Amino acid sequence: MNALPEMGQINGHEHGLPVRVYYEDTDFSGVVYHAAYLKFMERGRTEALRATGTGHQDLLLQNPPLAFVVRGMQLSFHAPARIDDALLVRTRFFEATGARMRAEQTVDCADQVLVSAVLELACIDLDGRPKRIPKDMLAKMKLFLCDKPT
Repeated sequence: MNALPEMGQINGHEHGLPVRVYYEDTDFSGVVYHAAYLKFMERGRTEALRATGTGHQDLLLQNPPLAFVVRGMQLSFHAPARIDDALLVRTRFFEATGARMRAEQTVDCADQVLVSAVLELACIDLDGRPKRIPKDMLAKMKLFLCDKPT
């Protein structure tokens, strides 16, 4: 059997990705180590982009090949997650102009926000130079983009 990985789903202008906390995500006390939230959020952004039809492979097939990188991130930690918790990574994109896009993400557990983040993303070529987000990709993402942050 070859099951596909969970890709989450879009609900309005928000993408939600379920994530389970494993032993490898925790510190010695069974609490999620702070850097693990960055991995959860990266997965959430990747799956949110994929759900709009703009996956990493689509970016690499552009001429020149492109990538999205995190230019800035502001994190707030509200409560801890623990081993075996079922989490939901919520992602919202807004303000996609030129080479920049902004995003908001939360990591929730049972309707409680554990971590929140505001991000600035940049579209770059593989030499690290900013490049405009391609119009065809913006068109795919348009229905998913929010008008403003929450």
